[in-house]
Amino acid sequence: MKVLVVYYSMNGHTYRLAEAAAEGARQVGGAEVELRRVPETLSEAELKKRGADAEARKTFSNVPICTPEELEGADAVIFGTPSYLGNMAGQMRTFLDSLGDLWKRNALVGKVGSVFVSSGSQHGGQEAAILSFHPTLLHLGMVIVGLPYSFESQRRIDVVAGGSPYGASTIAGRAGERMPSETELAGARFQGKHVTEIASKLAR
Repeated sequence: MKVLVVYYSMNGHTYRLAEAAAEGARQVGGAEVELRRVPETLSEAELKKRGADAEARKTFSNVPICTPEELEGADAVIFGTPSYLGNMAGQMRTFLDSLGDLWKRNALVGKVGSVFVSSGSQHGGQEAAILSFHPTLLHLGMVIVGLPYSFESQRRIDVVAGGSPYGASTIAGRAGERMPSETELAGARFQGKHVTEIASKLAR
C-alpha cells in the first residue's frame, strides 16, 4: 500500500507538518510512504520580496517534485498547503489543475484524500482553505478523510494550537516566526496514521 504526502511550503511550516504526517503514516504496517513537493511557480526575486526564508527552504529542497503519475500509483494522498486569503496556495492550485488527464480517466476514484494547512494567524483561514480543497478531491472521485475527535488534543483549551475535524494545521505567525508546536505535529501524525489505516481497509 502506498501513501503520498504532497505539500507546498515557503518557509518550512507546512513541510514540518508534512514530515509528521508521513511519520504517522509509517506507523501502519505495510505502508510505503513518500514525501513530495509541488513545483514552485514564483521566481527567486518574488520569493525574496515575499519574505521567503532561503535557509529554511534548503531543508526541504532535496524533496522530489511530485508528478501527476505518482498520484495514480498511490492508495492515499495527503495534501499540505499554506492558507492564502482563506484558500490554498497558488502553487498547489496549479498542481491540482494539472490533473485533468487523471480526472478524465477516473484514475483517482476511490483513493483516499486528506488535507492539512498552515496559516499566519489563529483565524487565518485554516478551515476555509481545507474546505476549498475538498471540492477538487470530490471531483477527482477521492474519499475524503479528516482529523476526527479521537485525536483528543483537538479538545484542548489551555494552549493556542491549530487543528480541526477537517485536518491538522499550524499557526505560523505573521512573519513566520512560529514553528509547529508538539500538539500540532501530533495532530499531523495522527492524521497520517488515520488516513493510512482507512486506505488499508479500503485496499482490502
